[in-house]
Formats: sequence, C-alpha cells, structure tokens
Amino acid sequence: MEPVIKHLGRVEYEPTWRAMQEFTASRNEETPDELWVLEHPPVFTLGQAGKREHLLQTTEIPVVPIDRGGQITYHGPGQVVIYVLVDLKRRGYGVKELVGRMEQAVIDLLAESGIKAERKANAPGVYVNKAKIAALGLRIKQGRSYHGLALNVDMDLSPFALINPCGYPGMAVTQTRDLGIAGDAGLIGGRLAMILVGKI
Repeated sequence: MEPVIKHLGRVEYEPTWRAMQEFTASRNEETPDELWVLEHPPVFTLGQAGKREHLLQTTEIPVVPIDRGGQITYHGPGQVVIYVLVDLKRRGYGVKELVGRMEQAVIDLLAESGIKAERKANAPGVYVNKAKIAALGLRIKQGRSYHGLALNVDMDLSPFALINPCGYPGMAVTQTRDLGIAGDAGLIGGRLAMILVGKI
C-alpha cells in the first residue's frame, strides 16, 4: 500500500509534532502510511540526546526540545520538511534501512539535476561537496516511525551559523538554489515525496 502524501503548507512546529505523535499512537495495522510535506516558520529543534551547548547564540528563534534522535537543527521557510509516518513492522525492515532509503531519495532527486550527493559515515544526512543539504531524524514507537527529513531548498541559511548543525562544529550547509536547481520548496518537496513513495 502506497503512503498517502499530504501537503500541509507552512505550519507551526509544535502542533505538527503533537499531531505526528497522536497519529502514531492512534494508528492500527490497517492505517495507511503517510508522508507530510511542509515548511516551518523559523525554529531550532533539539533531539533527545541533544546538548544545548550546540546552540552557540540565543536569538528570538525558539528552541524546542523534542523526541527524535540526533542533536540540534534548524527549520525555516524555504526548507522542505517531509515527515515519514511509516509502519516498519508491516513493511518488514528496520530504522537503519529506512534512513538509507530516505537518504537515497534525496540523492536520486539531486542526481536528476546532475548533482552528485553522498552519505557520510556516522553522520546521517546528505552532503554535496562536504556541505550538508539534508538532515534526518526519526523516532520509532511500537515499530512505527515519525519525524523525517529536511532538505534545504531556497532559504536564509544564516541561522545555521548559530548552531553546530547536528552537533558538528563548523559544518558547512548548502541548498538546492545555490546548486543551480530551479524550484521552490513546494515544487521540490512534491518531487521528493514522489521519489520517497517509490523507496519506502
């Protein structure tokens, strides 16, 4: 059964996170998987093991401690976020494979525009010329995933300078616009969601 793709537009972070938790808690064996494609207003999110010292400077951008894996990251307008609400038990594979499939979807998307992207050992995400273009973070509850991936499309990248992205000091970040790929977060998010459907 193919996942249902839902385009939610620009939505506040915290209510969306709560909605993911509620969806995951209330679903059963028959509930179709879903991909939520959206953008967030500016927000830093801090994973369960996240250390606050990776926030280098306090600003008016809120910091929300959440229940995914990983350290601190930034979400903002012009970045496509896809939340991956998948029943892994039903699909018959584990979280590492899901992460690999999500990374591959981004790699394939960029390859369509002639951009070579790669993974990095022990640092989930997708990189172009050693600069991070997509971040991943998941939570698994009772064999079901939520949270997902964020791809930088056409955004203000300066807030990344206020953090150690994903806990890595000085990590460079990039975005599709700077690689010469046309299209806004809505367009590129729609294409990425279609690729992701074929992967998971």
